[in-house]
Amino acid sequence: MGYGLLVIGYFCLLFSISWWTGRKATNETFYRGNRQSPWYMVAFGMIGASISGVTFVSVPGMVNGIDMTYLQTCLGFILGYVLVAFLLLPLFYRLNLTTIYSYLGQRLGPRSYKTGASFFLLSKMTGAAVRFYVVCIILQHFVFDTMGVPFVFTVLGMVLLIWLYTYRGGIRTLVFTDVLQTVFLFTALLLIIWQVVNELGMTWGEAVQAVASDSRSRIFVFDDWMSKQHFWKQFLSGVFIVIVMTGLDQDMMQKNLTCRSLRDAQKDMCTYGMMFFPANLLFLSLGILLSQWYIAHGITLPTAGDELLPTFITHTSSSLHLPSYLFILGILAASFSSADSAMTALTTSFCVDICRRPDDEVLRKKVHILVAVVFTIFILSFRVLNSTSIIDAIYILCSYTYGPLLGLFAYGLLTKRPTNDRLVPYICIASPILCYLLDWLVGQYTGYHFGYELLMLNGIITFLALSLTSHKSV
Repeated sequence: MGYGLLVIGYFCLLFSISWWTGRKATNETFYRGNRQSPWYMVAFGMIGASISGVTFVSVPGMVNGIDMTYLQTCLGFILGYVLVAFLLLPLFYRLNLTTIYSYLGQRLGPRSYKTGASFFLLSKMTGAAVRFYVVCIILQHFVFDTMGVPFVFTVLGMVLLIWLYTYRGGIRTLVFTDVLQTVFLFTALLLIIWQVVNELGMTWGEAVQAVASDSRSRIFVFDDWMSKQHFWKQFLSGVFIVIVMTGLDQDMMQKNLTCRSLRDAQKDMCTYGMMFFPANLLFLSLGILLSQWYIAHGITLPTAGDELLPTFITHTSSSLHLPSYLFILGILAASFSSADSAMTALTTSFCVDICRRPDDEVLRKKVHILVAVVFTIFILSFRVLNSTSIIDAIYILCSYTYGPLLGLFAYGLLTKRPTNDRLVPYICIASPILCYLLDWLVGQYTGYHFGYELLMLNGIITFLALSLTSHKSV
């Protein structure tokens, strides 16, 4: 019952913000927030929106598989955000874009435009479904199983609640709700760390020393070129993940485009980009402390990294409910801050890019309902199909579906040549297929499988194919 009240109270806060920000809302409010968002609010809220429930569950468990080497990727994130802030944002602001894929139409042609938007719709729907799958599973286990509610109704209920508080104010509402959810996310994270430190009988200084001296605190890998955790593979992957999953992603860029000016948007992006290293350092430190707690209590470490934090919560919730309440609060904040913005961005892109009717308010409301329905179907499908670590699944999908976007934008920005617009859809479909076959062949003959570098390979193949066909008449 207590968990149910927590969920209800949380949504009451979100609905209050939605009511306040959704008054007299128009399509301009829904899509661009009337370009009146304070940059510092966007920056703070984007931290929570970018982290999501995936980070909350998966990152702590990474330390038992790859130590703290994920921080190499986070270092790449910093450079990636600087590049997006000073290379892509000026372009998008100069063209006064509602969706960033409009640039492809102006530079490459209508089929390139529709292809880019379509790949975004597929990529974002898939990635957001994976992320939101986390919160539904957790809520099912901790809250709704005890109430006898089937998983399908949990998913339906959660998606309905998101739709209800976003359908009027859209992106303007999310700028404010993201701030609230980021506060809840980090409050929950810090209090869970505090609880683990107390149960280990440590002071904060001793906890820092315990993390630093643990063998799993290794960050850098320079000695093994074949390792997926080699520094340059991780660092460069981090750079390109940000360029693609933020700079070429309508969901992430839509909030940045609500700032009052380009300078404000650049300050916003650089500020929250710098926060990912310390934020993920906290999550990974929690993973080491949790592992030490398991050893101290004679409990076998979970085989799946995604189960490290949830299993700890299960073991402690019977005697002390604080960790489980904090866990539920953190999961809610992290997951809803990414799912709500994804649904808003998907609605925006479909109305503006696919239907080409940005001023039709009736259409926008119908599409928002459609997006919620398809979102639900994807979540339920992922429950059946998923068999890998959640965070790896997202980045693997990203490598295949975001790669063509990287190639399209790179070709448009780095060359002045026209493209064969008629062939662009076929090139963008063939590139991920070729990447998959290359990964399979290399694995068969060498035993090596591509990791996050698939994203770069996919983008390069798309870029080369566009270049090779560009001499033909359009």
